[in-house]
Amino acid sequence: MSWTDERVELLKKMWTEGQSASQIAKELGGVTRNAVIGKVHRLGLSNRTGGPAPAATGPAKAPEAEAPSPAPEPADEPAPAPEPAAAATDPADAAAAPTPATRKPIIPAGQPLPPQPSANEISPETLANVREVEKKAKRIGLMELTERTCKWPIGDPATDDFWFCGLSVQAGKPYCEAHVSVAFQPMSARRDRKR
Repeated sequence: MSWTDERVELLKKMWTEGQSASQIAKELGGVTRNAVIGKVHRLGLSNRTGGPAPAATGPAKAPEAEAPSPAPEPADEPAPAPEPAAAATDPADAAAAPTPATRKPIIPAGQPLPPQPSANEISPETLANVREVEKKAKRIGLMELTERTCKWPIGDPATDDFWFCGLSVQAGKPYCEAHVSVAFQPMSARRDRKR
């Protein structure tokens, strides 16, 4: 099937009258609904400007009255303070009393998040140990790495002062004992991490 001038004119006429793509395809014959839609878009007819709206196939619904929606609360107002509970006389009761939830600040989209405390912070002792190990490291290049050498990168890869640790690896790990203590965390620490 080809789009002859008279078929295109009939398509334009029916489209502006509000006929559906299926109705137009049926009238033209030999074309699918999708072919009609494609031609309409290629001709720039996708916005119908005039003509009656297509007839509804089902019974017309009476417009339902919309229930008024409650006014939204302003986001800038602080949360109301919870009413103070009766003073506990027993210290054990005071410890068991629930603490009021604090409201998290709303951060607009596109703004950076404030720094979060990390459950994964490395202890100063571990860092000191790693620094001492790095002083004794073999300082090997990429081509010298093997299965038995620590693959911990040190320095900036864009500079000449970049190297790998190169000490003996811990069994089943890609790093030496000191770098394993930095790279791998116990499951409980990962599970407890706040997001």
